[in-house]
Amino acid sequence: MSRAHVREVDGDEPEDLPELPLSPHPNYVTARGLAALQTRREQIEADIATIADDAADRRQRRAALDRELRWLKARIAAAQLVAGGARSTAKIAFGAEVTVVDEDNSEFRYRIVGEDEADPEAGLISWTSPLARALIGLKIGDIAVWPRPAGDCEVEIIAIAYPA
Repeated sequence: MSRAHVREVDGDEPEDLPELPLSPHPNYVTARGLAALQTRREQIEADIATIADDAADRRQRRAALDRELRWLKARIAAAQLVAGGARSTAKIAFGAEVTVVDEDNSEFRYRIVGEDEADPEAGLISWTSPLARALIGLKIGDIAVWPRPAGDCEVEIIAIAYPA
């Protein structure tokens, strides 16, 4: 068999990067979350425009940026904006800011947001998280059982708000 038309890899080519995983869940987003995805897409596009394709390290950087850009475009295309604003505070739903008190009488505030916007340390929890799933549909005065690796924790809902 002739090898005349087989391309040899000389080590200068960027490694094939696996695609970034996409969530199997619907991509519910807040207006803030969608804006953050769009801003990140614009930043990546600007970064790509400044990269020259001559050096191997630049090609690898370009490949990584191209991969992230494909992921961002897919997330934005799949985004389902959940309107905020004037909602009934009777029950917890996506976008709610929920204040709870735990068994030690410590108070915590969480906002239920999309997966890409989640930042638990900042009080932003994904709607797919165990805590959010335990809270959604409940009302003030209800007790939620939060399943955690360290053991279940009961939290009482003491306030529900929907930030503008």
